Amino acid sequence: MFEVPSLVYAAAGLAVFAAALLPRLLIRAPVSMPMVFLGAGVVVFAVLGNLPDPDPLVHGDVAMYLSEVCVIVSLMGAGLSLDRPFGVRSWATTWRLLAVAMPLCLLGFALIGWWALGLGAAAAVLLAAALAPTDPVLASEVQVGEPAEAEEELGGEDEVRFGLTSEAGLNDGLAFPFVYLAIALSLVGTSPAAWLPQFIVVDLLWRIGVGCLVGYGVGRLLGLVFFRAPVKSLRLADYSEGFVALAATFLAYGVTQMVEGYGFVAVFVCAVTIRSREHTHGYHRILHSYIEQLERLLTVVLLVLLGGAVARGLLAGTTWAEVAVAFAFVLLIRPLSGWAALTRGRTGPWERAVISFFGVRGIGSLYYLAYGLSEGRFAAEAHTLWRLVALVVITSVVVHGITAGPVMNALDRARKRKAVRDTGSPGEAPRTAV
Repeated sequence: MFEVPSLVYAAAGLAVFAAALLPRLLIRAPVSMPMVFLGAGVVVFAVLGNLPDPDPLVHGDVAMYLSEVCVIVSLMGAGLSLDRPFGVRSWATTWRLLAVAMPLCLLGFALIGWWALGLGAAAAVLLAAALAPTDPVLASEVQVGEPAEAEEELGGEDEVRFGLTSEAGLNDGLAFPFVYLAIALSLVGTSPAAWLPQFIVVDLLWRIGVGCLVGYGVGRLLGLVFFRAPVKSLRLADYSEGFVALAATFLAYGVTQMVEGYGFVAVFVCAVTIRSREHTHGYHRILHSYIEQLERLLTVVLLVLLGGAVARGLLAGTTWAEVAVAFAFVLLIRPLSGWAALTRGRTGPWERAVISFFGVRGIGSLYYLAYGLSEGRFAAEAHTLWRLVALVVITSVVVHGITAGPVMNALDRARKRKAVRDTGSPGEAPRTAV
Protein backbone atom coordinates (compact mmCIF):
# COMPACT_ATOMS: atom_id res chain seq x y z
CA MET A 1 0.00 0.00 0.00
CA PHE A 2 2.51 2.63 1.13
CA GLU A 3 5.18 2.07 -1.50
CA VAL A 4 8.28 4.27 -1.65
CA PRO A 5 7.48 6.09 -4.94
CA SER A 6 3.98 7.08 -3.79
CA LEU A 7 5.34 8.22 -0.43
CA VAL A 8 7.99 10.33 -2.14
CA TYR A 9 5.45 12.00 -4.43
CA ALA A 10 3.08 12.75 -1.57
CA ALA A 11 5.89 14.06 0.62
CA ALA A 12 7.23 16.19 -2.23
CA GLY A 13 3.81 17.75 -2.77
CA LEU A 14 3.44 18.58 0.91
CA ALA A 15 6.99 19.96 1.07
CA VAL A 16 6.49 22.25 -1.93
CA PHE A 17 3.18 23.47 -0.55
CA ALA A 18 4.82 24.13 2.83
CA ALA A 19 7.72 25.94 1.15
CA ALA A 20 5.23 28.40 -0.32
CA LEU A 21 3.33 28.98 2.93
CA LEU A 22 5.95 28.86 5.68
CA PRO A 23 7.88 32.08 4.89
CA ARG A 24 4.64 34.01 5.40
CA LEU A 25 3.42 32.07 8.41
CA LEU A 26 6.76 32.26 10.23
CA ILE A 27 7.59 35.88 9.43
CA ARG A 28 7.30 36.99 13.07
CA ALA A 29 7.96 33.68 14.79
CA PRO A 30 11.30 32.65 16.30
CA VAL A 31 11.32 29.68 13.91
CA SER A 32 12.77 29.58 10.40
CA MET A 33 11.82 27.54 7.35
CA PRO A 34 15.18 25.67 7.38
CA MET A 35 14.48 24.57 10.97
CA VAL A 36 11.09 23.16 9.98
CA PHE A 37 12.35 21.17 7.01
CA LEU A 38 15.44 19.93 8.82
CA GLY A 39 13.22 18.64 11.63
CA ALA A 40 10.76 17.19 9.11
CA GLY A 41 13.58 15.25 7.48
CA VAL A 42 14.61 13.77 10.81
CA VAL A 43 11.04 12.71 11.65
CA VAL A 44 10.14 11.32 8.21
CA PHE A 45 13.28 9.21 7.82
CA ALA A 46 13.10 8.01 11.41
CA VAL A 47 9.48 6.87 11.07
CA LEU A 48 9.57 5.52 7.49
CA GLY A 49 12.33 2.97 7.60
CA ASN A 50 11.75 1.83 4.00
CA LEU A 51 12.98 5.13 2.55
CA PRO A 52 16.49 5.01 1.03
CA ASP A 53 19.36 6.01 3.30
CA PRO A 54 20.55 9.54 2.35
CA ASP A 55 24.03 9.00 3.83
CA PRO A 56 26.39 11.55 2.18
CA LEU A 57 29.31 9.20 2.75
CA VAL A 58 27.64 6.64 0.50
CA HIS A 59 26.07 9.11 -1.92
CA GLY A 60 28.84 11.69 -2.01
CA ASP A 61 28.32 12.61 -5.66
CA VAL A 62 24.60 13.24 -5.14
CA ALA A 63 25.34 15.46 -2.13
CA MET A 64 27.96 17.36 -4.09
CA TYR A 65 25.90 18.04 -7.21
CA LEU A 66 22.68 18.89 -5.40
CA SER A 67 24.42 21.34 -3.07
CA GLU A 68 26.41 22.77 -6.00
CA VAL A 69 23.26 23.63 -7.97
CA CYS A 70 21.60 25.07 -4.87
CA VAL A 71 24.56 27.34 -4.11
CA ILE A 72 24.96 28.75 -7.65
CA VAL A 73 21.23 29.45 -7.89
CA SER A 74 21.39 31.24 -4.54
CA LEU A 75 24.41 33.27 -5.65
CA MET A 76 22.53 34.51 -8.71
CA GLY A 77 19.64 35.56 -6.47
CA ALA A 78 21.96 37.36 -4.07
CA GLY A 79 23.64 39.34 -6.85
CA LEU A 80 20.35 40.33 -8.49
CA SER A 81 18.90 41.55 -5.19
CA LEU A 82 21.64 44.09 -4.41
CA ASP A 83 20.50 47.64 -5.16
CA ARG A 84 23.69 49.37 -4.09
CA PRO A 85 26.00 50.15 -7.04
CA PHE A 86 29.35 48.38 -6.90
CA GLY A 87 32.15 50.49 -5.44
CA VAL A 88 35.18 50.50 -3.17
CA ARG A 89 33.67 52.82 -0.56
CA SER A 90 30.03 51.80 -0.85
CA TRP A 91 31.02 48.13 -0.36
CA ALA A 92 33.48 48.86 2.46
CA THR A 93 31.69 46.56 4.90
CA THR A 94 31.96 43.71 2.39
CA TRP A 95 35.69 44.19 1.84
CA ARG A 96 36.32 44.23 5.59
CA LEU A 97 34.43 40.99 6.09
CA LEU A 98 36.26 39.31 3.21
CA ALA A 99 39.75 40.61 4.00
CA VAL A 100 39.70 40.29 7.80
CA ALA A 101 36.81 38.16 9.09
CA MET A 102 37.16 35.32 6.62
CA PRO A 103 40.93 34.76 7.06
CA LEU A 104 40.48 34.89 10.84
CA CYS A 105 37.72 32.27 10.58
CA LEU A 106 39.91 30.09 8.38
CA LEU A 107 42.76 30.31 10.84
CA GLY A 108 40.57 29.78 13.89
CA PHE A 109 38.70 26.82 12.42
CA ALA A 110 41.89 25.13 11.22
CA LEU A 111 43.65 25.55 14.56
CA ILE A 112 40.73 24.30 16.61
CA GLY A 113 40.26 21.33 14.28
CA TRP A 114 43.93 20.40 14.62
CA TRP A 115 44.39 21.22 18.31
CA ALA A 116 41.04 20.35 19.91
CA LEU A 117 39.89 17.54 17.63
CA GLY A 118 43.19 15.98 16.63
CA LEU A 119 42.60 16.21 12.88
CA GLY A 120 45.52 15.97 10.47
CA ALA A 121 46.74 19.09 8.68
CA ALA A 122 44.86 18.37 5.44
CA ALA A 123 41.59 17.49 7.22
CA ALA A 124 41.83 20.56 9.48
CA VAL A 125 42.30 22.84 6.46
CA LEU A 126 39.38 21.20 4.63
CA LEU A 127 37.18 21.65 7.70
CA ALA A 128 38.18 25.31 7.90
CA ALA A 129 37.60 25.89 4.18
CA ALA A 130 34.16 24.27 4.34
CA LEU A 131 33.03 26.25 7.39
CA ALA A 132 34.69 29.63 6.82
CA PRO A 133 32.28 31.12 4.23
CA THR A 134 28.88 32.41 5.24
CA ASP A 135 26.03 30.81 3.35
CA PRO A 136 23.84 32.55 0.75
CA VAL A 137 21.24 29.78 0.89
CA LEU A 138 20.03 29.57 4.50
CA ALA A 139 20.34 33.26 5.34
CA SER A 140 17.29 34.74 3.60
CA GLU A 141 15.93 36.15 6.88
CA VAL A 142 18.99 38.40 7.27
CA GLN A 143 19.57 39.31 3.61
CA VAL A 144 18.18 41.97 1.30
CA GLY A 145 14.82 41.40 -0.38
CA GLU A 146 13.53 42.18 -3.84
CA PRO A 147 15.40 44.58 -6.18
CA ALA A 148 14.34 48.22 -6.08
CA GLU A 149 12.31 49.65 -8.96
CA ALA A 150 12.78 53.39 -8.33
CA GLU A 151 15.83 55.65 -8.37
CA GLU A 152 15.18 56.96 -4.88
CA GLU A 153 15.30 53.41 -3.51
CA LEU A 154 18.74 52.54 -4.90
CA GLY A 155 21.43 52.08 -2.28
CA GLY A 156 18.75 52.03 0.38
CA GLU A 157 19.52 48.66 1.89
CA ASP A 158 20.44 48.82 5.53
CA GLU A 159 24.08 48.02 6.21
CA VAL A 160 23.34 44.74 8.02
CA ARG A 161 21.37 43.11 5.22
CA PHE A 162 23.65 44.49 2.53
CA GLY A 163 26.81 43.38 4.33
CA LEU A 164 25.57 39.84 4.96
CA THR A 165 24.25 39.42 1.40
CA SER A 166 27.31 40.74 -0.40
CA GLU A 167 29.66 38.82 1.91
CA ALA A 168 27.83 35.55 1.28
CA GLY A 169 27.87 36.24 -2.45
CA LEU A 170 31.63 36.60 -2.66
CA ASN A 171 33.14 34.50 0.08
CA ASP A 172 31.59 31.28 -1.16
CA GLY A 173 33.96 31.42 -4.10
CA LEU A 174 36.90 32.82 -2.15
CA ALA A 175 36.96 29.78 0.13
CA PHE A 176 37.70 27.51 -2.81
CA PRO A 177 41.51 28.08 -2.87
CA PHE A 178 41.69 26.59 0.60
CA VAL A 179 39.65 23.56 -0.43
CA TYR A 180 42.24 23.01 -3.15
CA LEU A 181 44.98 23.55 -0.57
CA ALA A 182 43.47 20.84 1.64
CA ILE A 183 43.26 18.47 -1.33
CA ALA A 184 46.90 19.17 -2.22
CA LEU A 185 48.03 18.58 1.38
CA SER A 186 46.22 15.24 1.38
CA LEU A 187 47.86 14.16 -1.88
CA VAL A 188 51.42 15.57 -1.82
CA GLY A 189 52.08 16.25 1.86
CA THR A 190 52.79 19.39 3.86
CA SER A 191 56.10 20.46 2.29
CA PRO A 192 55.52 24.00 0.88
CA ALA A 193 57.57 23.22 -2.22
CA ALA A 194 55.01 20.60 -3.20
CA TRP A 195 51.90 22.81 -3.05
CA LEU A 196 52.75 26.53 -2.63
CA PRO A 197 53.46 27.48 -6.30
CA GLN A 198 50.24 25.83 -7.51
CA PHE A 199 48.28 27.38 -4.66
CA ILE A 200 49.43 30.96 -5.34
CA VAL A 201 49.61 31.02 -9.14
CA VAL A 202 46.68 28.77 -10.08
CA ASP A 203 44.33 28.42 -7.11
CA LEU A 204 44.51 32.04 -5.97
CA LEU A 205 45.45 34.28 -8.89
CA TRP A 206 44.28 32.43 -11.99
CA ARG A 207 41.04 30.91 -10.75
CA ILE A 208 39.79 34.04 -8.95
CA GLY A 209 40.82 36.30 -11.84
CA VAL A 210 39.14 34.11 -14.43
CA GLY A 211 36.00 33.90 -12.31
CA CYS A 212 35.75 37.69 -12.11
CA LEU A 213 36.50 38.25 -15.81
CA VAL A 214 34.15 35.59 -17.18
CA GLY A 215 31.39 36.58 -14.78
CA TYR A 216 31.71 40.23 -15.82
CA GLY A 217 31.85 39.35 -19.52
CA VAL A 218 28.81 37.08 -19.41
CA GLY A 219 26.93 39.63 -17.32
CA ARG A 220 27.68 42.44 -19.78
CA LEU A 221 26.63 40.33 -22.73
CA LEU A 222 23.41 39.17 -21.14
CA GLY A 223 22.65 42.68 -19.90
CA LEU A 224 22.78 43.89 -23.50
CA VAL A 225 20.53 41.04 -24.65
CA PHE A 226 18.03 41.56 -21.85
CA PHE A 227 17.67 45.33 -22.11
CA ARG A 228 19.29 46.76 -25.25
CA ALA A 229 19.20 44.15 -27.99
CA PRO A 230 18.86 45.96 -31.37
CA VAL A 231 16.14 43.50 -32.42
CA LYS A 232 13.05 43.92 -30.24
CA SER A 233 12.17 40.21 -30.36
CA LEU A 234 15.52 39.44 -28.69
CA ARG A 235 15.04 41.97 -25.88
CA LEU A 236 14.00 39.51 -23.19
CA ALA A 237 13.16 42.17 -20.62
CA ASP A 238 10.07 42.98 -22.70
CA TYR A 239 8.68 39.46 -22.32
CA SER A 240 9.01 38.83 -18.57
CA GLU A 241 10.75 35.48 -19.00
CA GLY A 242 12.08 34.81 -15.51
CA PHE A 243 13.57 31.41 -16.21
CA VAL A 244 16.41 32.94 -18.24
CA ALA A 245 17.99 33.78 -14.87
CA LEU A 246 18.75 30.06 -14.72
CA ALA A 247 20.36 30.28 -18.18
CA ALA A 248 22.57 33.12 -16.94
CA THR A 249 23.51 31.09 -13.86
CA PHE A 250 24.48 27.95 -15.76
CA LEU A 251 26.20 29.84 -18.57
CA ALA A 252 28.45 31.88 -16.27
CA TYR A 253 29.20 28.86 -14.11
CA GLY A 254 29.81 26.41 -16.94
CA VAL A 255 32.07 28.65 -19.02
CA THR A 256 34.15 29.56 -15.98
CA GLN A 257 34.56 25.95 -14.88
CA MET A 258 35.64 25.02 -18.42
CA VAL A 259 38.60 27.40 -18.21
CA GLU A 260 39.53 26.38 -14.65
CA GLY A 261 38.09 29.41 -12.89
CA TYR A 262 35.87 29.69 -9.84
CA GLY A 263 32.31 29.36 -11.04
CA PHE A 264 30.87 30.59 -7.73
CA VAL A 265 32.68 33.90 -8.13
CA ALA A 266 31.60 34.14 -11.77
CA VAL A 267 27.90 33.61 -11.01
CA PHE A 268 27.79 36.33 -8.36
CA VAL A 269 29.81 38.78 -10.49
CA CYS A 270 27.55 38.01 -13.45
CA ALA A 271 24.44 38.71 -11.36
CA VAL A 272 25.81 42.02 -10.04
CA THR A 273 26.79 43.03 -13.59
CA ILE A 274 23.33 42.25 -14.96
CA ARG A 275 21.82 44.20 -12.06
CA SER A 276 23.93 47.23 -12.97
CA ARG A 277 22.25 47.43 -16.40
CA GLU A 278 19.02 49.42 -16.27
CA HIS A 279 19.24 49.43 -12.49
CA THR A 280 15.57 50.12 -11.78
CA HIS A 281 14.02 47.98 -14.53
CA GLY A 282 11.17 45.79 -13.30
CA TYR A 283 12.69 42.78 -15.09
CA HIS A 284 15.18 42.41 -12.25
CA ARG A 285 12.32 41.55 -9.91
CA ILE A 286 11.03 38.91 -12.33
CA LEU A 287 14.47 37.30 -12.58
CA HIS A 288 14.96 37.45 -8.82
CA SER A 289 11.51 36.03 -8.09
CA TYR A 290 12.12 33.01 -10.30
CA ILE A 291 15.53 32.33 -8.77
CA GLU A 292 14.19 32.77 -5.24
CA GLN A 293 11.45 30.19 -5.80
CA LEU A 294 13.84 27.68 -7.35
CA GLU A 295 16.33 28.22 -4.52
CA ARG A 296 13.62 27.56 -1.97
CA LEU A 297 12.67 24.26 -3.60
CA LEU A 298 16.28 23.07 -3.77
CA THR A 299 16.84 24.10 -0.17
CA VAL A 300 13.84 22.05 0.95
CA VAL A 301 15.24 18.94 -0.77
CA LEU A 302 18.69 19.33 0.77
CA LEU A 303 17.47 20.08 4.28
CA VAL A 304 15.09 17.13 4.29
CA LEU A 305 17.90 14.86 3.11
CA LEU A 306 20.27 16.28 5.74
CA GLY A 307 17.65 15.64 8.40
CA GLY A 308 17.22 12.15 7.01
CA ALA A 309 20.96 11.52 7.19
CA VAL A 310 20.92 12.63 10.83
CA ALA A 311 18.03 10.26 11.57
CA ARG A 312 19.98 7.42 9.96
CA GLY A 313 23.13 7.96 12.02
CA LEU A 314 25.20 10.75 10.45
CA LEU A 315 25.92 12.17 13.91
CA ALA A 316 26.64 8.78 15.49
CA GLY A 317 29.78 8.92 17.59
CA THR A 318 29.53 12.64 18.32
CA THR A 319 31.53 13.61 21.40
CA TRP A 320 31.00 16.45 23.84
CA ALA A 321 34.23 17.99 22.56
CA GLU A 322 32.77 18.12 19.04
CA VAL A 323 29.56 19.70 20.33
CA ALA A 324 31.62 22.33 22.16
CA VAL A 325 33.65 22.98 19.02
CA ALA A 326 30.48 23.39 16.93
CA PHE A 327 29.13 25.99 19.36
CA ALA A 328 32.52 27.70 19.41
CA PHE A 329 32.48 27.94 15.61
CA VAL A 330 29.03 29.54 15.58
CA LEU A 331 29.05 31.61 18.78
CA LEU A 332 32.71 32.57 19.25
CA ILE A 333 35.01 32.43 16.23
CA ARG A 334 32.75 34.04 13.64
CA PRO A 335 31.33 36.75 15.96
CA LEU A 336 34.80 37.75 17.22
CA SER A 337 36.24 37.73 13.69
CA GLY A 338 33.37 39.80 12.36
CA TRP A 339 33.63 42.31 15.19
CA ALA A 340 37.36 42.73 14.59
CA ALA A 341 36.77 43.23 10.86
CA LEU A 342 34.10 45.90 11.28
CA THR A 343 35.75 47.94 14.04
CA ARG A 344 35.95 51.60 13.00
CA GLY A 345 33.91 50.88 9.91
CA ARG A 346 30.67 52.46 8.73
CA THR A 347 28.50 50.33 11.04
CA GLY A 348 27.25 51.30 14.46
CA PRO A 349 27.79 49.00 17.47
CA TRP A 350 24.43 47.22 17.19
CA GLU A 351 24.77 46.70 13.44
CA ARG A 352 28.31 45.46 13.96
CA ALA A 353 27.11 42.95 16.54
CA VAL A 354 24.31 41.66 14.30
CA ILE A 355 26.54 41.25 11.23
CA SER A 356 29.18 39.50 13.30
CA PHE A 357 26.68 37.14 14.90
CA PHE A 358 24.79 36.09 11.77
CA GLY A 359 27.58 34.22 10.02
CA VAL A 360 25.18 31.52 8.84
CA ARG A 361 26.73 28.17 7.86
CA GLY A 362 24.79 25.97 5.47
CA ILE A 363 24.59 24.39 2.03
CA GLY A 364 27.88 25.83 0.80
CA SER A 365 29.70 24.02 3.61
CA LEU A 366 28.14 20.73 2.53
CA TYR A 367 29.28 21.29 -1.05
CA TYR A 368 32.86 22.17 -0.16
CA LEU A 369 33.19 19.14 2.06
CA ALA A 370 31.70 16.78 -0.52
CA TYR A 371 33.98 18.20 -3.22
CA GLY A 372 37.10 17.98 -1.05
CA LEU A 373 36.39 14.40 -0.05
CA SER A 374 35.80 13.40 -3.68
CA GLU A 375 39.13 14.84 -4.87
CA GLY A 376 41.48 14.23 -1.95
CA ARG A 377 42.55 11.39 0.32
CA PHE A 378 40.53 11.73 3.51
CA ALA A 379 39.07 8.24 3.84
CA ALA A 380 40.16 7.79 7.46
CA GLU A 381 38.61 11.11 8.56
CA ALA A 382 35.66 11.37 6.16
CA HIS A 383 32.98 10.38 8.68
CA THR A 384 34.43 12.70 11.32
CA LEU A 385 34.45 15.61 8.87
CA TRP A 386 30.85 14.99 7.77
CA ARG A 387 29.78 14.70 11.39
CA LEU A 388 31.48 17.97 12.33
CA VAL A 389 30.22 19.95 9.35
CA ALA A 390 26.68 18.63 9.78
CA LEU A 391 26.82 19.48 13.48
CA VAL A 392 27.91 23.06 12.76
CA VAL A 393 25.29 23.52 10.04
CA ILE A 394 22.53 22.19 12.30
CA THR A 395 23.72 24.41 15.15
CA SER A 396 23.67 27.41 12.82
CA VAL A 397 20.21 26.53 11.47
CA VAL A 398 18.78 26.33 15.00
CA VAL A 399 20.63 29.23 16.66
CA HIS A 400 20.30 31.67 13.77
CA GLY A 401 16.80 30.46 12.90
CA ILE A 402 15.53 31.22 16.41
CA THR A 403 17.20 34.62 16.64
CA ALA A 404 17.01 36.03 13.09
CA GLY A 405 13.41 37.26 13.10
CA PRO A 406 13.36 38.88 16.55
CA VAL A 407 16.83 40.45 16.15
CA MET A 408 16.18 41.89 12.69
CA ASN A 409 12.77 43.22 13.74
CA ALA A 410 14.31 44.87 16.81
CA LEU A 411 17.08 46.40 14.67
CA ASP A 412 14.52 47.79 12.20
CA ARG A 413 12.49 49.31 15.04
CA ALA A 414 15.61 50.91 16.51
CA ARG A 415 16.51 52.34 13.12
CA LYS A 416 13.02 53.81 12.69
CA ARG A 417 13.11 55.40 16.15
CA LYS A 418 16.49 56.94 15.38
CA ALA A 419 15.17 58.25 12.06
CA VAL A 420 12.25 59.91 13.87
CA ARG A 421 14.59 61.50 16.42
CA ASP A 422 17.02 62.74 13.77
CA THR A 423 14.58 63.96 11.10
CA GLY A 424 11.17 64.16 12.71
CA SER A 425 9.91 61.80 9.99
CA PRO A 426 8.49 58.33 10.68
CA GLY A 427 10.22 56.84 7.62
CA GLU A 428 13.25 54.57 7.76
CA ALA A 429 16.78 55.77 7.40
CA PRO A 430 18.54 52.65 6.20
CA ARG A 431 21.99 54.17 6.02
CA THR A 432 21.96 55.42 9.60
CA ALA A 433 24.24 53.41 11.85
CA VAL A 434 22.57 51.95 14.89
